[in-house]
Amino acid sequence: MTILDQIILNKKQEVEALKKQFTIADLEKREFFGRKVLSFKDFLLNRSGVIAEFKRKSPSKGIINATADVAETTLAYNNAGASALSVLTDEQFFGGSNENLLKARRVNEIPVLRKDFIMDEFQIVEAKSIGADIILLIASNLEIKQCLTLAKFAKNLGLNVLLEVHNKEELKFINEFVDAVGVNNRNLNTFTVDVNTSLNLVKDIPNDFLKISESGIYKPETIKMLKSAGFQGFLIGENFMREANPGEACKKFIEELK
Repeated sequence: MTILDQIILNKKQEVEALKKQFTIADLEKREFFGRKVLSFKDFLLNRSGVIAEFKRKSPSKGIINATADVAETTLAYNNAGASALSVLTDEQFFGGSNENLLKARRVNEIPVLRKDFIMDEFQIVEAKSIGADIILLIASNLEIKQCLTLAKFAKNLGLNVLLEVHNKEELKFINEFVDAVGVNNRNLNTFTVDVNTSLNLVKDIPNDFLKISESGIYKPETIKMLKSAGFQGFLIGENFMREANPGEACKKFIEELK
């Protein structure tokens, strides 16, 4: 069993346990469920294009940053000019939590992506209830019909949908309810990273969708190359989070893009 298999199995068990604790009606009564969702497209195209991620650890890297304060860091990302925030909510494998996303939401007015392994409508309602503006659907974890159903459900709640793909075959998962297509340069089975994954797929992604390159972006020059290839958004996490002051690292990075 691969690490990805373990993550998916654990996530299914986690969601089933949560559904026994809370109902959809419970989630709809929470603090942020009724808030107006921010437009991912507007912020992506009118700011730096950087989607700055808050991530404490990963299966491949272990602990990345155990001490950074989520509110302080995400606000610094925002002030640096990030277009959106990505906050990990998977606890077991990535050291994330719903509470981290809530803390980020309370101090920021830019779009927030709930970064998790979503496979159930319950998780989408939960995402809205904790203040997310964007949900992530990972093609490799879903069936095409399931992806369509989840994307439609999210759009009906007013959420933005980011579909993550890893290869040309997964482009079949694109549907009318998706706002953005993200190419993950990290192979989720081996966890190796290659930015050429984005470059090889960009022309096959219809221009109707925002194009995002994810992972393996460590230098402003890489963003300039990806932008010239047709990408509009760039998800960066580890590069900032491995620094003692992630917000300052983000600020310097974005200043070099100008």
